[in-house]
Amino acid sequence: MRKNIVPRETHIGLDIEKDWLNLGNLAQVEISSEAPSHPIESALQPDGGAGWRAAEPGLQVIRLLFDQPLSIRRIFLVIEEQERPRTQELVLRWSRDQGRSYRELIRQQYNFNPPGTISEREEYTVNLTEVTALELEINPDISGSGARASLARLRLA
Repeated sequence: MRKNIVPRETHIGLDIEKDWLNLGNLAQVEISSEAPSHPIESALQPDGGAGWRAAEPGLQVIRLLFDQPLSIRRIFLVIEEQERPRTQELVLRWSRDQGRSYRELIRQQYNFNPPGTISEREEYTVNLTEVTALELEINPDISGSGARASLARLRLA
């Protein structure tokens, strides 16, 4: 048997900060709307910021169009809601043909209930190759209220 004792701070596998893709250098972003004070770059940049927020209520789409086909192994996202209870649905799709067709990867609903439940953090392990586009569709409230979609963070590795 081989054994190693490692300090608790050591991460097994990917270095969480080092292995994320620099989306600013690899992709063009298409969005359905954007509040001027919460631009999409804020959710995609490694150093973070206030995150993205839609300018209008209702269904929103964030689409990453990659300059070259990529392999994606991890998807990490954070969505926060500090103001109102709601049930959100998100759909994550990917494409190999520059967005002419998409394959659904994840469809998930999440309940926010401030002040208790205010954050959804998801990390998905995937095995996607030849990815030319990734699309995140957010329905901020399936009941149809006036909620606006938001995205605190989206990272890919």
